[in-house]
Amino acid sequence: MQSVLAPIDIQRVRQDFPILDQMVNGKQLVYFDNAATNQKPIPVLNALAHYYEHDNANIHRGIHTLAERATQDFEASRQKIKSFLNAEHIEEVIFTYGTTDGINLVAQSYGRKFLNAGDEIIISTLEHHSNIVPWQMLCEERGCVLRIIPIDNNGDLLLDEYEKLLSERTKLVACVHVSNALGTINPIKTIIDMAHRVGAVVLVDGAQASSHIELDVQAMDCDFYVLSAHKLYGPTGMGVLYGKRDILNAMPPYRGGGEMIKEVTFEKTTYNDLPYKFEAGTPNIADVVAVRTALEYMESLGKENIAQHEHELLLYATEQLSDIRGLRIVGQAKEKIGVVSFVLDGIHHQDTGVILDQLGIAVRTGHHCTQPLMSRLGLAGTTRASFAVYNTKDEIDRLVQGVLRVQKMMA
Repeated sequence: MQSVLAPIDIQRVRQDFPILDQMVNGKQLVYFDNAATNQKPIPVLNALAHYYEHDNANIHRGIHTLAERATQDFEASRQKIKSFLNAEHIEEVIFTYGTTDGINLVAQSYGRKFLNAGDEIIISTLEHHSNIVPWQMLCEERGCVLRIIPIDNNGDLLLDEYEKLLSERTKLVACVHVSNALGTINPIKTIIDMAHRVGAVVLVDGAQASSHIELDVQAMDCDFYVLSAHKLYGPTGMGVLYGKRDILNAMPPYRGGGEMIKEVTFEKTTYNDLPYKFEAGTPNIADVVAVRTALEYMESLGKENIAQHEHELLLYATEQLSDIRGLRIVGQAKEKIGVVSFVLDGIHHQDTGVILDQLGIAVRTGHHCTQPLMSRLGLAGTTRASFAVYNTKDEIDRLVQGVLRVQKMMA
């Protein structure tokens, strides 16, 4: 018997996000820039304030009460993220400063140790610059070769072409789980299994997927998974790298400093165990503590319920925007999250964004840190509306009216 999802009381949810209750340029704010970062609910704001007001201390080595409380809350977040990802071992959860930091950690640590001249790295056309540039840098340094999975005109990966790229020379595949620019959901399990058949390891960029899709790194069998808290209704400047324990143990430290060591002399340093080997220096303690609250908030709503609500918004926005003459939606993949990118005939995307902002509507314009993707599509950029749990169909109606106003003003 198929389960029936309980609808979310969106108006009640919106009360948890005080930033939404404001006027921008004399208009009620409509926030459709969630793929860049989503807003933070009151429980997360309270968790940040509580830490700084009551528990602020450095962690792990202090024996006083504040340090012990801070350490306990910090490590409780690691346990929460382990459950969120369904990681097998707690030490497989490494705290970073975001998705970009996690990718660079893998590129510089795993890549420098295990990749050599002539080895091949595969990425996709859909990648964010953060999952392109670190591999280009590694290729320049180590003499590796970068290969690219192509896409079709809808924004879906061409898996037949991916299979042709795979060989015994393939040592690493780095692929986005969900495209930030088009909303495409990639068949990540298939991508991973195909890479493993030739002995390659796989890194998955989960920045966009983490708040929309149920994650299970063991079921995926990915070797690395990276994400950012600020796209999980949590704070900025904090992220996670998941890695399989055996692989992480084989990797050298990425940064040197405090915490990542066991013993230091001027002659030799002994490195710490996982996960601390990769967490040099004083971490972003308050934001790590607060991300646990963000995950608990999502759990209270039900991630499946959130995904259902956002999917309904996607369908409604796609239908309403498609009726506008002169508007073309970019990215019509078979599986998508709540992202709608579009272009308007004869109107620059930046002009669209500026006028919509004057109407109180926040969207993202430009290449969305995916310039190679935009080049493949023959575009300089798009206007992107991206949805979160607190968005409504009424707000989409305002976006539609705003686009019509843009066309009238620019005619």
